[in-house]
Amino acid sequence: MSVAATETTRAIVYPESDGQPMADNTLQFRWIVMLQGNLAALFADRPDVFVAGDLLWYPVEGRPDIRRAPDVMVAIGRPKGDRGAYLQWEEGNQPPQAVFEVLSPGNTLSEMARKFEFYDRYGVQEYYLIDPERGDASGWVRQEGKLTVVDEMNGWVSPLLGVRFAVGEGEVRLFYPDGRPFLTFEELARARAEAEERARAEAEARAAAEARAAAAEERAARLAERLRALGMNPDDLT
Repeated sequence: MSVAATETTRAIVYPESDGQPMADNTLQFRWIVMLQGNLAALFADRPDVFVAGDLLWYPVEGRPDIRRAPDVMVAIGRPKGDRGAYLQWEEGNQPPQAVFEVLSPGNTLSEMARKFEFYDRYGVQEYYLIDPERGDASGWVRQEGKLTVVDEMNGWVSPLLGVRFAVGEGEVRLFYPDGRPFLTFEELARARAEAEERARAEAEARAAAEARAAAAEERAARLAERLRALGMNPDDLT
């Protein structure tokens, strides 16, 4: 590579922000955070799975104009760690395999069509679109080189992630492979507090039962001692 070409390459800047807000409202924000947090927890023991939210993805070296910031993305085969952007040529040329978008009232049909076209063109294997206000979800998986719609999302299990979708009655829920539901931080805190309270109550119940058993043993020992004092063998009474 010539010096001029090297300087040109170095001059290319890949911005780490597109100037757009992460979310348009609290509902969309809560969903983005829940998805990113639960997916990160799902792969916490996998050092080779990178999960990010609202991170700019640049698929083509030298083209900072070609980019998207998925609400949540999962790159299997890439190490964990902080990044300012996902530069695909620095990631073993591995595109994120799974991408989630959370709809807000500000999203337009043309915007969502452009996102779909981008994810289809640049190699996403699974694309999920969640509408939390309507309680609906759509999905696409790559088949024969293109993203193909999932006919029924209720009960659908992601082939890559093992995550199950439950869609119905105006609600969307996601579940871990072991059946545990995806929870918000508030729900996790509440569940932990309830579990701690149950554990405390069970410990108190066990302590009370042990105290009653010890008291009963002490009473039996005192009774046996009195019987012996009267010249009786307690074993003969059993």
